[in-house]
Amino acid sequence: MGRFITGADRNQTTLFPPCVDDWIGEDNPVRAVDAFVYALDLWKLGFAGVEPAATGRPSYHPSVLLKLYIYGYLHRVQSSRRLECEADRNVELMWLIGRLVPDHKTIADFRRNNGEAIRQVCGRFVLLCRQMGLLAGASVAIDGSKFKAVNNRDRNFTKAKLERRRQQIEESVARYLAQLDTADRQEPTDVLVAKTDRLKEKITRLEQEMERLDGLEAQMLASPDRQISLTDPDARSMSSSGRGTGVVGYNVQAAVDTEHHLIVAHEVTNIGTDRAQLSGMAKKAKAVLEVGQLDVVADRGYFSGQEILASEQAGITVTLPKPMTSRAKAEGRFGKADFVYLPEQDVYRCPAGDMLTYRYTNVEAGLTMSRYWTSACPKCPIKAQCTPGKERRVTRWEHETVLEAMQERLDANPDAMRIRRQTVEHPFGTLKVRMGSTHFLTKTKPRVATEMALHVLAYNLTRVLNIMGSKAILKAIAS
Repeated sequence: MGRFITGADRNQTTLFPPCVDDWIGEDNPVRAVDAFVYALDLWKLGFAGVEPAATGRPSYHPSVLLKLYIYGYLHRVQSSRRLECEADRNVELMWLIGRLVPDHKTIADFRRNNGEAIRQVCGRFVLLCRQMGLLAGASVAIDGSKFKAVNNRDRNFTKAKLERRRQQIEESVARYLAQLDTADRQEPTDVLVAKTDRLKEKITRLEQEMERLDGLEAQMLASPDRQISLTDPDARSMSSSGRGTGVVGYNVQAAVDTEHHLIVAHEVTNIGTDRAQLSGMAKKAKAVLEVGQLDVVADRGYFSGQEILASEQAGITVTLPKPMTSRAKAEGRFGKADFVYLPEQDVYRCPAGDMLTYRYTNVEAGLTMSRYWTSACPKCPIKAQCTPGKERRVTRWEHETVLEAMQERLDANPDAMRIRRQTVEHPFGTLKVRMGSTHFLTKTKPRVATEMALHVLAYNLTRVLNIMGSKAILKAIAS
């Protein structure tokens, strides 16, 4: 082999260390997993099987299977069958679970039957991070990301999808009927008869598919959101950031600490938009951090006056940009931001210097809105730059001061959106890479939430190991 580094002879007799513990270094992360699970009160967390049954075959203690799952998700092994294989060949797992090898059915049943308890374990590790001083700040970034479910896109149906599928079937039937008409005008031969029979079978199958679509349409119309998924009934079709693309899955919300990028709180939803998620996630993060005042930064997809107001009332300061929904700016005219509100007189000053006075108040979509305009618009020299109508009207929400204060914070901190992007988008990217192309392996929202909790726990554990090391975790647990 020349000057190459050579391996040991596989036929050479070797004296292995006398115990498995000698194979595991003092700073091995698996020791942190063992200590963390050992410190948990599995009975209070709600794990089943903590007390052994008086009769029947002995079962595995929940701590064994919990350690197995945490180690598996920490090393990108989520399948119960692969975890079974790892337990039989992985030296670290032999040390962690005492050389036990549960079968894949037992492993899968543990995750399915202890969902709520596993989700609480994820929360307990966040509390440990706070005790270690990693969550001393009171600032988080909130965002949502679409994760693919086990449900294929072809097994998810909306009204538009059903219409497209019906149209495709009708076009196929018309094409096959035209081919049958052509065949009828030709001399009958064995080949022609066989072709005719195949065409008739295809038409029959398409007619059966049309009947199936009729049944699916009835189920779809009975669904509250006019959508059904056949494999995972809780998965929903959602638009993604790419134009013309979509994913059948779940919208995972996360609140991430801006200092160490730890996931403070998360939630699995099957609502495709983020607009109604802001206050709920912010309150959850505030409760976990146990702070009196929390700063939250999010993107424009979360903009909702009601959500921002609810957050402010809960002691949460929100910073996010307002989306551009008016056509005025796009068409080269003045926008609402060009009109200055004067609270002392309760009027708006327009770009021409005239005052838009209060006219009336009404309720629209549950919001109390006031209208302002001036009679000087028809004679204004820059009216063409302001409005194509008779006069320019400005609408003001009764809690508009909350939105104005938020805009002032954004103007004073122009780096807020960059901080948000660097904080919360990296964890989502890391999670998806670790999960692989299939993302979730389980079905229905509760089980998916359990799976997501294990992924978040593994992500947070990896972050703490990278920041402080396993010995610091062991010391924090011991104290």
